[in-house]
Amino acid sequence: MIIDLTDTSASKIGATLVQARRRAGSPTTGAVLTLIISTEERHHYDAMKAASAASREHPARIIVAVARPEVARTRLDAEVRVGDDTGPGEVIVLRLYGELSAHADAVVMPLLLPDVPVVTWWPDEGPDVPKNDPLGRFAQRRITDAAEYHKPMSKLRARAAGYTPGDTDLAWTRITPWRSMLAAALDQFPRKITGAAVSGEEGNPSARVLAVWLRQRLGVPVSRTADEGPGITGVELMTPDGPIALTRPDGELATLSVPGQPDRPVALKRRETAELIAEELRRLDPDDVYAKLLQDIDVPFTEPLKVAGPTVEKAAKEAARLGEPKPVQVDAVEESS
Repeated sequence: MIIDLTDTSASKIGATLVQARRRAGSPTTGAVLTLIISTEERHHYDAMKAASAASREHPARIIVAVARPEVARTRLDAEVRVGDDTGPGEVIVLRLYGELSAHADAVVMPLLLPDVPVVTWWPDEGPDVPKNDPLGRFAQRRITDAAEYHKPMSKLRARAAGYTPGDTDLAWTRITPWRSMLAAALDQFPRKITGAAVSGEEGNPSARVLAVWLRQRLGVPVSRTADEGPGITGVELMTPDGPIALTRPDGELATLSVPGQPDRPVALKRRETAELIAEELRRLDPDDVYAKLLQDIDVPFTEPLKVAGPTVEKAAKEAARLGEPKPVQVDAVEESS
């Protein structure tokens, strides 16, 4: 059921929600949280679809706030969605025109469910300091995605400087399977780690986040290679007996190689946004490991980035901004062999 409201108000939206639930035969909501999505018009449908899929695991009232400051006339339009493909919760799409776009919190506040946690997600560029954003001030968890910015490291550095407990980023969420599999491999094959290497798509923030995490947790030098991806393509942990390697060249199936044992295929598919959001909604307390990682996100790597591709000039500019050695170009075939 989709109900369109034009030139409306928060109180009318609330009343429409109650009537829609009654007509659908569910006068009460079973939502366990309120998920606010602050986004642009071009991203709102994909974000709403991902949030609705995640709400099947975490029933939520989803409020999508779309700012349209370029429109001269101040107006609030809304779509109220109950049932259908919205999952077990309900969706409210708000379009805030003109000056109202700068006061989204005043419109959203009356629509929050009482006595349940609030999570705010920015699926596009997002603010440098999520806690200072009007829609982030009353949220227990604030989700951003550095990968949606053309200079992701600039965003991660800004968010490290303005970190508040409850912040997280999908660049960090994406490496959860990698961290789990590497930890499991070390449990099965406990050896002294002397170094590590990470390869991944040029400019991919998750590849750098994984390299920072390994450097921080293992206390060893970490070398990096930028390739054509997709995403993270491999990790090697150096041991006296040979490398423990987890490689995923196609973004689907990975191979785990351990010295003295046969190679094993492991499922390591790149996850959809809905899966990432669902993971973040499983925990509403501060992520202390992510907070600790951000403390070192700005520490330069001492070894030059190896660039297996034609983007060495672009990588050199990024390295200069980060205070790192000039990247070196390597042959992609030799590097993968």
